[in-house]
Amino acid sequence: MFSQTRPRFSDSSHDADTESTFTYASSERISVASYSDKGYLLQDLQKQKYPRSVFFIVGNEFCERFSYYGMRTILSLYLVDMLKYTEGDATLIYHAFTMLCYFFPLIGAIIADSYLGKFRTIFYLSIVYAAGNILVSAASSPLFGYDNQRSFSLFGLLLIAIGTGGIKPCVSAFGGDQFTLPQQAKQLAQFFSIFYFSINAGSLISTYITPILRHDVHCFGEDTCFPLAFGVPAILMVVSLLLFLAGKKLYICKEPQGNIIVEVSKCISHALVVSFKSKEKKEHWLDHAADKFDKTLISHTKAVLQVLFLFIPLPLFWALFDQQGSRWTFQATRMDGSLGWFTIKPDQMQVINPFLILAFIPLFDSFIYPSLAKCKLLVRPLQRLSAGGLLAAVAFIISALLEVRLEATYAVLPDVGQAQLRVFNGLECDVHMTSTLTSVSGNINALNALQITDISMQNSADYPLNFTTTPDCSQFPSQMFTGTVSLQEKQSVSIFLSSSSGVLAVSQVPGFDMIQKPDNGNPQIRVLYNLATFQSDLMFSQNGYKQNITLDKSRTSTPLVSIGKTGTFVATLGNSQVKADIELGSSGVYTLILEGNNNSTMGTLVTVTPPNSVHMLWLLPQYIIITAAEIMFSITGLEFSFTQAPVSMKSLISAAWLLTVSFGNLIVVIISEAKFFQSQVWEFLLFAVLMVIDMIIFIIIACRYQYYNPSDSETENVTKNSS
Repeated sequence: MFSQTRPRFSDSSHDADTESTFTYASSERISVASYSDKGYLLQDLQKQKYPRSVFFIVGNEFCERFSYYGMRTILSLYLVDMLKYTEGDATLIYHAFTMLCYFFPLIGAIIADSYLGKFRTIFYLSIVYAAGNILVSAASSPLFGYDNQRSFSLFGLLLIAIGTGGIKPCVSAFGGDQFTLPQQAKQLAQFFSIFYFSINAGSLISTYITPILRHDVHCFGEDTCFPLAFGVPAILMVVSLLLFLAGKKLYICKEPQGNIIVEVSKCISHALVVSFKSKEKKEHWLDHAADKFDKTLISHTKAVLQVLFLFIPLPLFWALFDQQGSRWTFQATRMDGSLGWFTIKPDQMQVINPFLILAFIPLFDSFIYPSLAKCKLLVRPLQRLSAGGLLAAVAFIISALLEVRLEATYAVLPDVGQAQLRVFNGLECDVHMTSTLTSVSGNINALNALQITDISMQNSADYPLNFTTTPDCSQFPSQMFTGTVSLQEKQSVSIFLSSSSGVLAVSQVPGFDMIQKPDNGNPQIRVLYNLATFQSDLMFSQNGYKQNITLDKSRTSTPLVSIGKTGTFVATLGNSQVKADIELGSSGVYTLILEGNNNSTMGTLVTVTPPNSVHMLWLLPQYIIITAAEIMFSITGLEFSFTQAPVSMKSLISAAWLLTVSFGNLIVVIISEAKFFQSQVWEFLLFAVLMVIDMIIFIIIACRYQYYNPSDSETENVTKNSS
């Protein structure tokens, strides 16, 4: 079981506020016990009114967490779908952003404790935060022009990172400042319960809602509405700022009293300089700082350095864990999320982690840890940390195995030295095709296609094609006709056979074929039409849902169009229904061939790239395991960090813990940028292997670790400092 200093609540995403509130909650427990031992009456401890100011702080936290998680949930898909980054580059940007979010708390804590105080730090940085949200929302619309979308979006993300990171270590601590101890020790505990409920509520609601706003609403001529999906979190951040400001007259604001991080840094740097210059031998190199710093600070710094050394292998865990919002989200885009009447959005899968966290905490506390303890397993914190790291490796092995299965459903793309050709027959009879290219020949059924995906060629060239209709062709029996195709290396092109002008014609569809699966999960379809007379609009309908595709009478093809739903559709041209089976699956790429006229139209749906066939719920095993790993690693790590740090060093250890998250995301940035592998399978396995090696190193270090036991005088100091 956890010790009594374990926090009672956990944010679903190892939020930085967990660390700062953890310090307050644990100190409060010691205070209650200490004051009770000293004979304080219960009515003395509770006689003061509950401070109304904290409700403004709780409301502020709910809105801020809604804003942050709502924005971050859809960020990866925005980078790919709207800003047109590759998945690798989007992963790099996503983790660079997360890295900064967990680096700036160090700066925010120093500013609040040493210069501005908590209130002004929160207020000023919240303005920066809100400005970043507004800028990202505006940049996702045509407001600034598509040419400036990238630069404005990235600048907005930088402002958000500065804002959210800067206020992370301040908000919960500022809430704790509103209570008078020991009189309000129990009220303080209630505050942290409400505070963490607001964190989880904001996280869960926004993680569910923003993908719906992104996917189900259409705006500015797009099939998605990122401006709204980003705009709602931006509005919530403005509301958060206004709520915080509304309580100003009620707040208790404490003046800055100096930051221990700065003091420790000065102590360490002074000791290094003196030890380098001095020839005198000391028991510990930090003892060289005794000429300028007191012995207590030096002693506590020694204890902290032992913990910090143990932290060195820990960032790799966060490198794996935070890929839920990048690589695992991209993995979900290539899966089928349909559940009957409801379709899971790829970015909505991230909501599984906070739900499982809330379920797993009591499960581990009440059943798993006690059961393992009976077998003398995972009794000590460092053992649980090691097990959590190894479980993360298992989760990535599972994700690699799932990726192997997914790769069989991916689009077949032309490689170096290859080209692809698809010949679509818009005639009512079969056609035989020959050419000078040995691999380009065969029979093409009526209203069907011949897809050749492995044509060997270099650079680009034009090739003649010869066609012959079958003798039973009613309008053009046994007729020969020719055409030309322009092939290009690493590209796919299409040819369409038609007769709408009264003669047989061979036309190359403009541009190159887009055969890759879209990340938004929508099916993509284009129409090739051999129609004598027709209305300009082809309507797709399904249970009240309707979407038009305009047919240009001067052409025989449409561009690729995204359809907002999946399932079975009815196509209507003019007053007649198209005779065709139209079943569109998630992320499938299709071509619909039409032949006939306005009164009678036949059609065939050709699958160019198969839809997602592996269900999204197959992601559950890796999510379950990574969440169990988080319970063992993150929460246990918080407990260990707090109990192993001297009282005066709690904030320093909290900052160091946040930096492990930051450096973990930096690892993902480095590996993503290095592009070691073309296949995602091998990258997942690389992370798994690195995690195993990392945990072996951690276990070796942990075996030599000497547990720190705080003295009674330190406990007494906590009591005095809380009063």
